[in-house]
This record gives sequence, C-alpha cells and structure tokens, in this order.
Amino acid sequence: MMQTSKLFMKLPEYVCTPDGLEPDENGDLILACPNFADLSMPSCICRIDKDRNIRKWFDVPLNPVTKEARAMGIAFGPDRDLYIVDNQGWLEDREDLQFQGRIIRVRMNGDEIVKVTTVADGMEHPNGIRIKGEYMYVTQSCLKKVPGPDGKLVSCVYRFRLDDENIHITNTLEDQNIVATFVTKNPKCQYGVDGIVFGRDGNLYIGNFGDGEIYKLTLNEKGDVVSNEPWTRDPSQLKSTDGMTLDPYGNIYIADFSANAIGRVDPEGNVKRIAVSPDTDGLHGELDQPGEPCVWGDKLIISCFDLVTDDDKVNTAHEMPATLCMLEIEP
Repeated sequence: MMQTSKLFMKLPEYVCTPDGLEPDENGDLILACPNFADLSMPSCICRIDKDRNIRKWFDVPLNPVTKEARAMGIAFGPDRDLYIVDNQGWLEDREDLQFQGRIIRVRMNGDEIVKVTTVADGMEHPNGIRIKGEYMYVTQSCLKKVPGPDGKLVSCVYRFRLDDENIHITNTLEDQNIVATFVTKNPKCQYGVDGIVFGRDGNLYIGNFGDGEIYKLTLNEKGDVVSNEPWTRDPSQLKSTDGMTLDPYGNIYIADFSANAIGRVDPEGNVKRIAVSPDTDGLHGELDQPGEPCVWGDKLIISCFDLVTDDDKVNTAHEMPATLCMLEIEP
C-alpha cells in the first residue's frame, strides 16, 4: 500500500539544503547540509537527538585552496571519525570550484574538531559514501574527462583505505582507486552514479541516477570488486536513484529525486514505489525532492533537497524552511 509521508522536522534557518544522513553510535541522527541554495550559509553538520532536538554540530572545514566546503554524503568509520564528501563541483557555474571536491576525515572530541585529514582531493563530483572494513567506497557522478560511448556520460566508484591521505585524483581512468565505471544512457538526464549502500548479502549496490537503474558490485573477502552487473530497473516504479539505505529486512530504499518519490527494492530485486508527492513546499511533510533516506529506529527519515528545477524534475522551486520528512518501515 502506498504511504503518505509525514513531517519529521522543519529545519533551522541556518539550513537551506539538507542532504546526507547517518546515525551515530549514540543513536543521534547526523545531517549534512551543503546549503547550495544560499552560498552565504556555510556548509554544516547537524545533530538530531531522539527527542527531535536539532543543533549545529560544526561547520565543515574549508578547502584551503577554494575557502569553500559543501558536504553531501557522510559515513562514520570504525573509530567514529566522520568521513565527509565535499562536493564543490556540484556548483557548475562556479569555475573556480570545479575539480576541487574532497573526501575529508574529521575527528571530534565532543563538539570540538581535533583533527582534519584530507583523504583525497581534486575530485570532479564526489557524492555518496559507504564504509566497510578498512575501505570507503565513494560514488562520483560525473567523469567528464573520460569519453563515453556515443558521447554518453561516464561515472565511477572510487575505493580508498580509511587511513589514506592526500591522494590526488585526476578524474581519468589513470586513477588507481577507481573500482567500477558506468555509462548513463538516458539522454534526458545525463547524471551518473549517486546512491550507494551495502546489501544484506555484503555486496555493494549502486544507483545510476539518470537511468534509474541499480547495479550490484560483488565484492570478495578482501573488499575487491570482482563483478559489476546491472541488477534491477523498473521505470514505472523508479525514475532516478539518489541516496539509498538498507532496512532490517534486507530492503533497499531509494530517494527518487526526480519524481518526488521513494522506492523500495526487496532482496529479490523487485522494485515498488511506496510514496510520492506532487510539486510541493514540503511544509506538511510531503516529499520535496528527496535526496537521502536513512533508517532511524522504526522510521525512514528523508532529507528534502528541494533545489533542482528542470524539465526532468517534479520540483519547480526552492522554499524555506528546509524540511525532513518520514515514512514507516514495513516488513
């Protein structure tokens, strides 16, 4: 049965574009805010407790070259350091920010930043991140230096060790950290891999945004990618694949950014749309361009990106305040 999303929270005035979500070891929900809609706002990381109290945890450390930072995907390492995808290249009209994306590792002591490490820099368009064992896997939604068949967009997944430092990315196939590449075939939406999640089977599932298709990357016990195959696609149920998360039953939830919807894929690969909203301001809990879903207790919490407006998107305008909405998790 189709669900109706509900309002989880209206966000404070220092958040205009929410994105990545990740629970911490204490059960708080951590929110990454790139704040693309108003670049006068610093990108920040927020903390939400079980009583839905929200506060700014810290502003994202700036790139020393550009004096900018725009956090998207986030993930905690086994030592509880927070790994942040800083995607400055998302702002395509800012030439000074192109190929300046980073993966940074932030060590906190309470509310104080005690160490910032650059894992990788020079990235064109890093987006989502997941950690397993001693590795992190990062989607890069555009790899425009690499020619694709028939001029189609190439994108990729990078793998870094958690303790890597200062890896300089060329955004070409010479990058040894690339473990998989993809081609987006849809001419109406040339945007590549985005959502990323580990499945219950231990393999890595990747969403090719423009094609609305999910791929399965089979990993061996060392964390190496041994195969990269299309897994599931159903355009009637899933148009695009932004953030992805796994529930306790082995289902993968996908933010259908373009369609203002949430899709669910069961372990057998069956795709089903479970919620959808028309163009909206999201202030009553509607899906307002969902960017990232996250399992938190018995709820699915969803960030509403609410910014991109083109012919391929249901969304037509950005509104404030920014919002998070929620759905029930069902077996």
